[in-house]
Amino acid sequence: MATTYKPKNILITGAAGFIASHVCNRLIRNYPEYKIVVLDKLDYCSNLKNLIPSRSSTNFKFIKGDIASADLVNFILLTESIDTIMHFAAQTHVDNSFGNSFEFTKNNIYGTHVLLEACKTTGQIKRFIHVSTDEVYGETEEDAVVGNHEASQLLPTNPYSATKAGAEMLVMAYGRSYGLPVITTRGNNVYGPNQFPEKLIPKFILLAMKGKTLPIHGDGSNVRSYLYCEDVAEAFEVILHKGEVGHVYNIGTKKERRVIDVANEICKLFSLNPDTSIKFVDNRPFNDQRYFLDDQKLKNLGWSERTTWEEGLRKTMDWYVNNPDWWGDVSGALLPHPRMLMLPGIERKSDGPDVINSTNSVAVDNSTNTRMVVPAPRNNAPAQKSSLKFLIYGRTGWIGGLLGKICDKQGIPYEYGRGRLQERSQLLADIQTVKPTHVFNAAGVTGRPNVDWCETHKPETIRTNVVGTLTLADVCREHGLLVINYATGCIFEFDDAHPLGSGIGFKEEDTPNFTGSFYSKTKAMVEELLKEYDNVCTLRVRMPISSDLSNPRNFITKISRYNKVVNIPNSMTILDELLPISVEMAKRNCRGIWNFTNPGVVSHNEILEMYKKYIDPSFNWVNFTLEEQAKVIVAPRSNNELDASKLKREFPEMLSIKDSLIKYVFEPNKKTSA
Repeated sequence: MATTYKPKNILITGAAGFIASHVCNRLIRNYPEYKIVVLDKLDYCSNLKNLIPSRSSTNFKFIKGDIASADLVNFILLTESIDTIMHFAAQTHVDNSFGNSFEFTKNNIYGTHVLLEACKTTGQIKRFIHVSTDEVYGETEEDAVVGNHEASQLLPTNPYSATKAGAEMLVMAYGRSYGLPVITTRGNNVYGPNQFPEKLIPKFILLAMKGKTLPIHGDGSNVRSYLYCEDVAEAFEVILHKGEVGHVYNIGTKKERRVIDVANEICKLFSLNPDTSIKFVDNRPFNDQRYFLDDQKLKNLGWSERTTWEEGLRKTMDWYVNNPDWWGDVSGALLPHPRMLMLPGIERKSDGPDVINSTNSVAVDNSTNTRMVVPAPRNNAPAQKSSLKFLIYGRTGWIGGLLGKICDKQGIPYEYGRGRLQERSQLLADIQTVKPTHVFNAAGVTGRPNVDWCETHKPETIRTNVVGTLTLADVCREHGLLVINYATGCIFEFDDAHPLGSGIGFKEEDTPNFTGSFYSKTKAMVEELLKEYDNVCTLRVRMPISSDLSNPRNFITKISRYNKVVNIPNSMTILDELLPISVEMAKRNCRGIWNFTNPGVVSHNEILEMYKKYIDPSFNWVNFTLEEQAKVIVAPRSNNELDASKLKREFPEMLSIKDSLIKYVFEPNKKTSA
């Protein structure tokens, strides 16, 4: 028979997140004699507002920090006289784990290891409750009538569940080797108020509120068990007081639902037609068909599920309808396959100090607690403080200047970097001063007045284009910052596999084949090296064009002033359309290499014909051959077509190069009646 355990000072990790905030608020409400200390680094899926019910209580304290900091964890355990740890902090979203598995290892395994070692060192912990997941069991057979019990074999199938299983092994080892009083929980899916909308139920609710389609991975036949958050919080309350040291407890339900059924029920709540409101999308690399738990052991302690599915779903819907802006801009989370930024150091900005006691609470705006009409009107949402802040390099450059204007238009705070890219100490100073969420690199040497300059200034070109770019990527990697790097597509030339006029473009994975100019050599070199940095999004810009036809760097401005021009179809970048897309790519945490051009090609003559039609009917030009061009330039020029299908799939609304030229460049500058 389990005896009742009475803690005094509890440390809850990750309690600004979803499940842990409900547990914290419940313990604060029910046990005023317990002191609750919360440690949370405020990652993208955390929010101090989740702890509003607790923050006025005298027995509550919030500390902003990372469980991976051994010094901080030891300090908290000692100074707060912690005797109990409830360890919720973890990266939990499976989609993210497929794209950034190393961060799951760092947070879920290393972070847990730091906590365990601190417990061993201080020797004062009487309970260590480790929160794991049902996914460590792996997939349950579709026809199984008995769920996985606590002694079942662990067979994780994705990076997330593998790191949780690994953390469990450490917990078990410290329990056996050092006698730490550990308890492990493994729970089904949880839903309810405050959940970050990368998860299925809040995502579907918010999309339904906006009248958008609900994306379902695969065919929607995957089965999941869902528990309401307050029932789960009660389960942890029971385990805290009655759970036996050394034991594992499943927190589950026998009530299962297919994903397609969940989508249909949410459509019904919002009076939507499922036939038009549900969209089937590509499945995950691996998507377990079913998780099924045997929860009898926990029931033997006195816990049972209280909230029916219908009641819980209705409560959840009502909460999101009344709190539509709780999380701010969550457009990236509402994608079919969200890739939220989750590198170390990319944190949700809090409105207050790093340590909050009940006597030093921070006011939180509740003014958004108004009911929302469904579908949501796009122009009535209250203004939100941006959770973004950009650090932009290349202030005096064309693209850098345009980025600032885009940020002004979108209300995104930003600052231009003061440091030189090749000076590591100056970059560190910029990051420490600005505290950005993202870094944009629009700096680089292209040549004055053109790339021929680089042929006689090779050290300067290397210093900025190679050394500077790599230094910035490395510094940002250390600080967990995503870098949007504006590169070039002028590293290819038409060849036998990609002939001129064939429509076969170079893809992102193709090896550069153009070395005619020193500028292109440096850009190809640094692109290859940047592949080693998983925090960089490389955008291959080509022959950039904007609506500002007075800018001498504009490709149209250049060729309209030349005495003679060649006539070769090329891929090109319409900055007015694509630069805002690059900002959206930062929000979506896009990484790797992207051909950053509008789909298709356009020739010099086709552009000048548009120029004559829309701008100057009297304009005329003369063509010359590449051989003739070679006599008046120092370095050869790149001519190619880039395959923009990857970018088009991410942004299907993107226009072809010729349509974009007309819409964004020539129509706004139209001076003729054509």
